[in-house]
Amino acid sequence: MKNTLNSFACILLSVLCVYIVLSLSGCAVAVQSHSQTNSSAPPEALGNAELYTHELANELFLSLAADRQYRYAVAGFVPVTTLKQNLNKQGPLMLLGHQLEQGLTTEAVRRGYIAQDFKATNTIIMGADSERALSRNVEHLRSTQNIDFFITGTITEQEMGAMVNARIINVRTKDVIAAATKFFPAEIFWQREQVTTRNGLLYRAEKPAKAKSRVGE
Repeated sequence: MKNTLNSFACILLSVLCVYIVLSLSGCAVAVQSHSQTNSSAPPEALGNAELYTHELANELFLSLAADRQYRYAVAGFVPVTTLKQNLNKQGPLMLLGHQLEQGLTTEAVRRGYIAQDFKATNTIIMGADSERALSRNVEHLRSTQNIDFFITGTITEQEMGAMVNARIINVRTKDVIAAATKFFPAEIFWQREQVTTRNGLLYRAEKPAKAKSRVGE
């Protein structure tokens, strides 16, 4: 009888050990699966304007080698339909053209190119409460600019964002020596809001309608 009890206890202990091992293995697989899901998820667009600009620059400069004897000037990116900024138009991507100008200037310098800032003044302009070295007043700027290539492009707005087409243009021949395309989500600057104000004006963003719940839920 004693031997029988010992055998039964051994079997029970073995079964318990197998159950514990299987449970731990299942937890490990679940954790690994959760980790892989999180790592493969795309980053949220909000606050990642620099990331999208960096990826656009990767494609734009892919086939070019940095040469310190040439100077590049980055101009603002404009709507493809009008080729000029509309300061009265409100929207999530109203600052995208300016961000691309500033961001691509940074990206060009990081890659070893010489970026010529054509808005740099001849001297520091002193104001009542600040000083600056950038201006849009041609009287403050050099009459001639030593620029070999323009970096510029267009913005085509879409329902959920905008398609940006960038290009590098030879100033003398107007040849396009490099080009790139990148989609920029609408929420890279603002979170999606139903109604908000920007620069004193009311802006309404339509949100997708929620699916109707079934009866009884």
